[in-house]
Amino acid sequence: MKRRTGRLRPLLLAVLLFVAGLLGSPSSQARAQLDAAAPAADGVRGHALDLGTDVQLPPAPDGFNTYDGGWLQIAFPPSVRHRVQPLIVDADAFRERMRSVFGFAVLEHVTVRVARTPGEMATLAPPGSPFPKYAEGVAYPRLALILLTIEPLHPNSVHDLGEVFHHELAHVALNEALDGRHVPLWLNEGFAIHLSGEGQLGRLQTLTTATLAETLLPLAQLDWRFPDDLVQTPIAYAQSADVVRHLLRTRYNQRFIAMLRRVRAGQSFENAMNDAYGLQVYGVGANSLEDEWRRDVAKRYTFWPVLFSGSMVWVGALGLFVVGYFRKRKQQRVTLERWAIEEAGEQRPKLRDPALAGRMHIVLAPKPATPEALVPEFKKAIHEVDVPKVEHDGSWHTLH
Repeated sequence: MKRRTGRLRPLLLAVLLFVAGLLGSPSSQARAQLDAAAPAADGVRGHALDLGTDVQLPPAPDGFNTYDGGWLQIAFPPSVRHRVQPLIVDADAFRERMRSVFGFAVLEHVTVRVARTPGEMATLAPPGSPFPKYAEGVAYPRLALILLTIEPLHPNSVHDLGEVFHHELAHVALNEALDGRHVPLWLNEGFAIHLSGEGQLGRLQTLTTATLAETLLPLAQLDWRFPDDLVQTPIAYAQSADVVRHLLRTRYNQRFIAMLRRVRAGQSFENAMNDAYGLQVYGVGANSLEDEWRRDVAKRYTFWPVLFSGSMVWVGALGLFVVGYFRKRKQQRVTLERWAIEEAGEQRPKLRDPALAGRMHIVLAPKPATPEALVPEFKKAIHEVDVPKVEHDGSWHTLH
C-alpha cells in the first residue's frame, strides 16, 4: 500500500501542476529568481558581489539628498524621499535583530544608494565592478555598500523595497560576521532570504511541490552557483532558505553562532559544521546535515499547501461558483414546480374518486328564499264611529 501511495502522489501532483499551468503564467517572483540565478560575471554570488581590494566606494551623485544615521548613510533622489523614509524608520530594529543572531556587533557602517530605476542603479555601482543586470538590489559586502531601485526590474511585478533592503543588509551583516571568509552560496543566499522574510508563501508552495515530486536539489550542487532554469531556480532559493531555517532553530541558535565563529577564525566550513553541530554537510546518512534536513522537510511540508497555491485557489473558487450556480438553478426549478401545483389546486378541486376524474361536476347553488310580503296595517280613521246593526230575514239593517 505504501508503494502504491508513493506512486500516486507524484501523479496527482503532476495533474494539479498541469491545471495550474493552464490557468496562469510564471509568477513575477519566479521570473525574478530565474533572472537572479543567471551568471552575470565571475565572482557574482546571488546579490552579494565580491570585489577586488583596489575598488573604492564612489561618492554620492550630485543632486542626491543624503541621510546620516550614524551607522547608516543613505543617498537618494529628492523625488523618492517618501519611499526612503520607511527604510530609515525600521533600519535600527533590523540591525539589532542581526546582532542578536550573530551574538556580537555587526553593521557598524553601511552606505546605501537609492536609484529611481534599475538602469540608474547600474550607474551607481563602483567603477569596473561586476553588476548583474537582473538585480533589483545589490550588496557589495567588502565596501558595506547597498544599491536599491525604487522601480522594479519587471513591470507590474511585486517589489517590496523593505524586503530587498533587509535582504542586502543581511548579506553585509553575514560578511562582517565571517570577516569575509567563504561559506557556500546556499548559506549566503539562504540566510538573506530567511532573515528578510521575503516570499514566504511562495517558498512554502515551492518546497511542498519539490518535496512531493522528489525534485529537491543536492546541497553540494548549490555550493558555488545556482541553476538557471525556471524549474530549479525557485527550488534552489527556497531550499537554501529552509536549510538556514533548520540551522537557526531555537535550540540550535548557539551552535549556528559557534559555527560562524569557527569559520571567522579560519576553519573550513565543513569542519566548523562538524564541530558545532556534529554533522557532515553533504551526503546521505544519519550524520549528515543534508539528510537530517530532508527528513525534517518530509514531515513539515505536506500536500495541503499545494491546494492553496494561487492557481489552485482560483480553480477551487471557479468550482464553488459552478456548484453554487447549478444548486441555485435547482432550487429555482423546485420552487416554480411547487408554485404551479399550488395554482392548479386553487383553480380546480382535487378529486377523491379516481373514477370521476374525467367527469364534470356541477354544483347549483340553492335559490334564495323569497321573503314574505308584508301586509300593511290599515288603521281606522279617528272620526269613524261604530253604528248598531240588526239582522232580519237574512239581511242586516242599520238602526237609526
